[in-house]
Amino acid sequence: MIPWDDIDTVLLDMDGTLLDLHFDNYFWFDHLPKRYAQSHNIELKEAQILIHQHVNRLRGTLNWYCLDHWSNLLQVNIGEFKREIKHKIRKRPFVDEFLEALKQSNKKLILITNAHPTGLNLKIEVTHIDHWLDVIISSHELGAPKEEQSFWRKLMTIESFNKERAIFIDDSISVLDSAQQFGIKHLVCVCAPDSQKAAIHSENYYNIEHFDKIMPGNA
Repeated sequence: MIPWDDIDTVLLDMDGTLLDLHFDNYFWFDHLPKRYAQSHNIELKEAQILIHQHVNRLRGTLNWYCLDHWSNLLQVNIGEFKREIKHKIRKRPFVDEFLEALKQSNKKLILITNAHPTGLNLKIEVTHIDHWLDVIISSHELGAPKEEQSFWRKLMTIESFNKERAIFIDDSISVLDSAQQFGIKHLVCVCAPDSQKAAIHSENYYNIEHFDKIMPGNA
């Protein structure tokens, strides 16, 4: 169980943690290739191969998450393409109940996301998750993704917190590894971030499929 009495600060990822990762997976691997092929009058298979190559080259860098970079790279409006399927943006199960319980427990809730501000604003517009949050920080504001130690160092300069009394919840193993290296004591892995895919449990972190497993007050 999570020792909530020993925790003051709750650091939360967005995509795959608070929100269903199905939207993002569908966008990058289905919607974008189709719209790119249409925009450039090429075959879908050619578009899929090209985008897959760019994804592999950029993965884990700030540009991988930067919608402006992708728009320039592909010569399309990524933000508009995302808005075309905004009906697929959904909160994961028990998100509202979990965030409300944390607020009632007087925890500080900080959203830290690699999402580009354009995508972040669209998801807030649809889900209103900002209602529960004290602080929202995009890695683009800090100039480094969460996979890099410089992100965490810069985060501490604007939102200082006790690493021994903080919990971080994310669905990315590489990001959790980075947080562990930085010294955040309590780490939780969301192992079923995409509602359309099976859970994949991590070996090194406490795994949850949904937030009901770690709801404050359930112990």
